[in-house]
Amino acid sequence: MAISRLIFGLTIALTSQADAHPNLILTEAGVERIRAELGAVPLFDATVARVKAEVDAEIELGIDTPIPKDLSGGYTHERHKRNFLVLQQAGALFQILEDEKYAVYVRDMLFRYEAMYKDLPLHPQQRSYARGRLFWQCLNDSNWLVYVSQAYDAIHDWLSEQERQTLEQNLFRPFADFISIESPQFFNRVHNHSTWGSAAVGMIGLVMEDEELVRRALYGIEDYNRGVGATDDDGGFIRVEGQRAGFLANLDAPFSPDGYYTEGPYYQRYAMYPFLVFAQSLHNVRPDLNIFEHKNSVLLKGVDALLSLSDADGEFFPLNDAQKGMSYRSRELVTAVDIAYHVGGRDAKLLSIAEEQGQVLLDDAGFSVAAAIRDGRAQPYEKSTINLTDGHDGRQGGVAVLRQGDEDLTLVFKYTAQGLSHGHYDKLSFSLYEKGDEVLQDYGMARFVNIGQKGGGNYLAENSTWAKQTISHNTLVRNETSHFEGRYEIGSEHHSELQFFDASDNGVQVVSAFEDDAYPGTVMQRTMALIKNERFEKPFLLDILKVISHTENQYDLPFYFMGQVMRANFAYESPAALRALGEKNGYQHLYLEGTGKPSGNNTVLSWMGHGKFYTLTSATHAADELLFTRIGANDPEFNLRRDAAFIIRRNGVANTVFATAVEPHGSYSPVSEIAINANSNIAELNVVYDDDDYTAVMIEDIQGHTSIFVLSNDDASASSEHELEIDGRTYEWWGPWHHSEI
Repeated sequence: MAISRLIFGLTIALTSQADAHPNLILTEAGVERIRAELGAVPLFDATVARVKAEVDAEIELGIDTPIPKDLSGGYTHERHKRNFLVLQQAGALFQILEDEKYAVYVRDMLFRYEAMYKDLPLHPQQRSYARGRLFWQCLNDSNWLVYVSQAYDAIHDWLSEQERQTLEQNLFRPFADFISIESPQFFNRVHNHSTWGSAAVGMIGLVMEDEELVRRALYGIEDYNRGVGATDDDGGFIRVEGQRAGFLANLDAPFSPDGYYTEGPYYQRYAMYPFLVFAQSLHNVRPDLNIFEHKNSVLLKGVDALLSLSDADGEFFPLNDAQKGMSYRSRELVTAVDIAYHVGGRDAKLLSIAEEQGQVLLDDAGFSVAAAIRDGRAQPYEKSTINLTDGHDGRQGGVAVLRQGDEDLTLVFKYTAQGLSHGHYDKLSFSLYEKGDEVLQDYGMARFVNIGQKGGGNYLAENSTWAKQTISHNTLVRNETSHFEGRYEIGSEHHSELQFFDASDNGVQVVSAFEDDAYPGTVMQRTMALIKNERFEKPFLLDILKVISHTENQYDLPFYFMGQVMRANFAYESPAALRALGEKNGYQHLYLEGTGKPSGNNTVLSWMGHGKFYTLTSATHAADELLFTRIGANDPEFNLRRDAAFIIRRNGVANTVFATAVEPHGSYSPVSEIAINANSNIAELNVVYDDDDYTAVMIEDIQGHTSIFVLSNDDASASSEHELEIDGRTYEWWGPWHHSEI
């Protein structure tokens, strides 16, 4: 491969630095400040007390480093995981409280690991593509070293020179070599796994003042061996063209310029810990790298992007592989918020998130946050409508989050790239929330993390057969086949394209995107608008999905509603015995619970969830099929949730438009037993115009008031002027969309 001289503007001293320790995320100056004010910073003091109680209990139990044998959720896995967390905490307590019992505990456990590691074979469980030694996969071994490097840093200067030499020669250097040199399939990737690996090798390299390990972490094994890391005549670094490994590559490739991480917020949350603690360590030990300024401060942007990708309760939207319920209260986000505040200009809005988290890091960053909260500097963190680009250059689609009011109604619209190995086949899918409650859900992943009874706590087969398939999402399925045939090698080559995003009018926020690769010969364009209308109790969603195809097809459009059906305006039959809706591509996991036909031009379905009412009104055709389905078919081990869906099936057409409104309204109290505004305010919804250039949808409410939404299908320019006649009325407007009362 040709080598080009691309200057990073990053330099690393080629001689080791004999810096005093600690110097990774705790520093000498930071420790002095903490000790001086200990007892006078409530949130920090509360965290110290909680952590001290936990670590003291572990010390009382004694040290246990069992021979590895279990998958996630098993005893040996969870014990070694607990050990690395406690080691990091004990090291911090030693520095803060100056109590040697914590240093003794860290030292004694490290030597227990030193005694076992040199003779430790690969883990006996053979499920992973990269087996670890302490754990079933190298990923968890890297977790261990990221945390333990901090513990070692904390007691480094307390240990004797001989003790340090023994630990480094017999434990830490072999551990770092195993993760990197001996596991290239794990280390030399752009993936959250290799981010952990890079951080582990780099952080222990910083503590050991081992320049080779630090360079290996920054650039990866293959690129390092080809010469990356050597300085050129200008003092910068030589970079191999197409560099695909190391910490910097994992900063450059998965993050968009907006800070969106292509694997999705669940894995962005997971990866932010190694990204930020290694970056903080480099910031302290190698300030000449200016790591927090890399790629226009993308790491700090990533923290804001991640917080924006959460609902009103702080739980992350489950895009791609994601466990529902993960939130910014996780330890990774405590780290992210604290470090972002500490090094990122002291944004006071982050302090309100830290207050919600109720804890801080026991280090310089955590103390800065706690002291600022004590001093009354916190300001509210108000999430707003946002459009986040995907791809290293921001040109591989994105995610739009439209919010009306104080998250009264939140739309998450996904038009991203594939999302690496954790991506799902769900172009132009969406989910809808009201005040943090799911209205229309994204399933997330099929995995019970660290619950051993369910596949060892790892991904279940149903993650591939169901959760990743297109039918499991709120988007269009053609001929019962998933987007890109459900094949990663095809999906990873394509992304959806933004048509336009417009949040300039708070009353009507609109996003539109199209996809023409998911199904060859078929183009999908989906436009979604959150509309606030004074005649409606609450904002509502208007969804316009236009399909153009060279051939006639069967189209299925599912809506995964969360709640109990209240009423439907069509007759349907429920089978005496349940059967699967199909045989493959996720259809084999859907029970068919009911079938019906439209009773007129509109199909209406109402349900109640979380004590609130919702109504879906869709413009349907006489030949459409209306299907009630429920997840759970062909699932003998009960690995899938039994959630419901409503599917509109349109068969034997090439070009068509699906137009649907989802309207929140009313409430019900089981205490007063009173239902308020339980019925929809929409009397009729119709597609009143559609051609290559324009599509128009008209909505009439029950009082007879009418509004129209007109979309320019091809011209997305905000400066374009349009004129269109519909049913004898002329509409004139600027830009790609128009909404008005008639």
